[in-house]
Amino acid sequence: MNRSSPPTFAHAAPPAPPPSGAAAASAPPAAPKVELVYQLAAQRERSALLRNPLLDLLQAVRHEGSISGAARRMGLSYRHVWGQLKDWESTVGHELIVWDRGQAARLTPFADKLLWAERLAQARLAPQIEALRAELERALALVFDDQTQVLGLHASHDDALASLQDLAAAQAGLHLDIQFTGSVDAIRALNEGRCLMAGFHTRQQPLARTLTARTYKPLLKPGRHKLIGFALRWVGLMVAPGNPLHLHTLADVARTSARWVNRPTGTGTRVLLDELLADAGLSPNDVNGYAHTQPSHAAAAQAVASGQADVGLGSESAARAAGLAFAPLLQERYQLVCLKTELDSAPVAALRRLLSSPAWTSALQQLPGYMLDDSGQVKPMNRCLPWWAFKS
Repeated sequence: MNRSSPPTFAHAAPPAPPPSGAAAASAPPAAPKVELVYQLAAQRERSALLRNPLLDLLQAVRHEGSISGAARRMGLSYRHVWGQLKDWESTVGHELIVWDRGQAARLTPFADKLLWAERLAQARLAPQIEALRAELERALALVFDDQTQVLGLHASHDDALASLQDLAAAQAGLHLDIQFTGSVDAIRALNEGRCLMAGFHTRQQPLARTLTARTYKPLLKPGRHKLIGFALRWVGLMVAPGNPLHLHTLADVARTSARWVNRPTGTGTRVLLDELLADAGLSPNDVNGYAHTQPSHAAAAQAVASGQADVGLGSESAARAAGLAFAPLLQERYQLVCLKTELDSAPVAALRRLLSSPAWTSALQQLPGYMLDDSGQVKPMNRCLPWWAFKS
């Protein structure tokens, strides 16, 4: 079968000519270089943060189980997809598809490894990629509409914030300039004047004299800060499909020595884990892999999905997005905070109106594991953070 002409892709430079003679036989193929590009679109797709034609093609073959099915899925001809695959095999120096006549097409072990590695890398880099995209969108938003308001938000990475960012731009003329970081660092950025608002999360009913109280009490002060309702979300154990190790509690994790994937120090999820371990009478030494960290719920989920870990603590949304099973442990309250002096500023007021709207209710209902939590309303600090007590 003749191949179609090799396509041109902006993601990677053309490979260098292969070496000849004995050197060709002994030298392993060099890893391709990466070139980042971006597109302007009327609506952002809810898929990979960075798109790559090779990875899209491999994913389509895996999903459909045939070259013809992959071609239909991507809106391309069979001949074109066949040609792309053969050209990519030449580029990467490895076979990508098992080409058994009469059998369903399947990925080679190298192609499987390539898919998992790329997914894990994207999940690890998600906060940085989102920050880069937000900065580009902020600059462009000011060009296209000088009436657009900009709200700087440092926040713990959360799937609902991405939905809010899209909705704010579409319906409120508001650009959320989001910088993803740990919950503790987000509040510090707010206190240092590096953003207008911060996003953080705690247990739904945190108690006084706990690690949560010791972490956040020095950072949040009555009379200086105002809490704004955002959402409740389910948090639990992200495990392989079918939960083969039967992990439902942290005690199960410790008993089975399941390989854990953790979150870094300074993140709200790390604070939560340490508190849950103490509640269960366990210590970090009881967790196999406590020192193995990933920067976000999505990255931790991909570590489990790729087989690098057996279990991690994360949101139901992150688990479902990675095709994992989920064992719920508790509900978390994700909330926003701003300085009292900025509560009535134009961008904060616009965001609060949006969070109180039916449009936000509808958007949040599309995400697994999320519920409204007085969204957009100013919330009493002594109810959400009960280590503060005030007279009536």
